[in-house]
Amino acid sequence: MTQVLILATLIAPIAAAVMELVKRTVKLPNNLIPLITVVVGLVVGVVFEPFTELDLVLRLWAGGLAGLAGTGLYELITKRSGTSN
Repeated sequence: MTQVLILATLIAPIAAAVMELVKRTVKLPNNLIPLITVVVGLVVGVVFEPFTELDLVLRLWAGGLAGLAGTGLYELITKRSGTSN
């Protein structure tokens, strides 16, 4: 479990950055952004295969957690700075 959380910590900023890139290029409804961020996290978790010895299922868990954390990280930054979409 510790390895999954470490990997999720590494993936979270990447998922948040990729989601921000997607949001700036494609107009998305605000209610779909968390779901898409989780999917981005899952994809990044799968792509991390050469960098870890974790099984696919554990990388998917880490990616899903990272997607949720990436959404929370983005919301925390935008709420704190006072900016919105």
